[in-house]
Amino acid sequence: MKAHLRGGGVLSLALFTLALLLPGGWAAPPGKDAEAKAPVKPSSERKLSLPQTPYPYADVDLPAHFKSAAALRFDNTPRDNPVTDAGATLGRVLFYDTRLSANNTVACGSCHKQELSFTVAERFPAGFEGKRVDRNSMGLVNIRYYPRGRFFWDERAATLEEQALMPIVNKIEMGNDLDRVVALLTKTDPYPELFRKAFGASEITKERVGKALAQWLRSLVSYQSKYDEGMNQVLTVREDFPNFTAEENRGKRLFLARCASCHMPNGQSAHFIMNRPRNNGLDSDVVHTDGGVGDITLRRGDVGTFKSPSLRNVEFTAPYMHDGRLESLEKVVEHYSKEIKQHPNLGGQLRRRLNFSDGEKAALVAFMKTLSDRKFITDPKFSDPFQ
Repeated sequence: MKAHLRGGGVLSLALFTLALLLPGGWAAPPGKDAEAKAPVKPSSERKLSLPQTPYPYADVDLPAHFKSAAALRFDNTPRDNPVTDAGATLGRVLFYDTRLSANNTVACGSCHKQELSFTVAERFPAGFEGKRVDRNSMGLVNIRYYPRGRFFWDERAATLEEQALMPIVNKIEMGNDLDRVVALLTKTDPYPELFRKAFGASEITKERVGKALAQWLRSLVSYQSKYDEGMNQVLTVREDFPNFTAEENRGKRLFLARCASCHMPNGQSAHFIMNRPRNNGLDSDVVHTDGGVGDITLRRGDVGTFKSPSLRNVEFTAPYMHDGRLESLEKVVEHYSKEIKQHPNLGGQLRRRLNFSDGEKAALVAFMKTLSDRKFITDPKFSDPFQ
């Protein structure tokens, strides 16, 4: 559920303020606003099908490496909005309901497909009128485990509850008004009953819409990959995994030595997510390229830095990077090997090229594919409930 609002380079406060006052915020760059057909039939033309007993979202038996003290500290679930079966069920329905868009053509799920680990294959997905956004859809897998609790590539949303509502009102993505959404849901069955089950009262508010969507999004936890099976068979992540091939174990060793400081921070072995935004050397230009977090904070040290999604299910989430410029994992590894560009805010770990051999590159890709969880991308409890 990604919004298009962003700018490029270092912005003055006056320019930044002017941009926010313009209709729709920052416009998509030329060439990225091609028309696109609606990917799904309107929800009003489909039948909602929910199980009589809700799917289990709250009580999930996670493996031991998810329950370590270091891993638990990554959980951004607030005390006033824990995941419940009823709340996540409501969030699932909202996530896939095209009626949340202004013209009943797109849902949150239109830009976040389960079979692609809740991304899309296009570099720049289309909104409710077919116009293209100007960043790639960020994967939603395991976003519960981002300890900063901020969302979007540029981290402009302070919480997941806040983030969940922003695409609905975005002028390119869904183009709706929250008061209009609340009024529509209030008179649309079975929403009053779903809200009653989730929150104890049938009253529908925009805050409850955000909370339900956030519960659903935090329920999207992947933990049944080949990597997780291997972790269950060893004492520490540094041991060779019995279920891995020689190449996969080689890739794991390389990853732990060269990549884990960013992607497995703070001594945990579960989440594969960076704990803060970084610049990864995609561009050296700080004036004409996407400023990322810097365009939100207006701090020079944040220019060109971006939040990164978890590497879990990375095999399914191409194209890669905030603008989808890299179409394969092989190209991602090649970028980190030899193509990093010098930038004033480049992450310190990347200031020296890694210069992987061809065999090392192949091993790293093989290891990253062990993070693939095919049960997650086919689990019916995460699927579209409208048929």
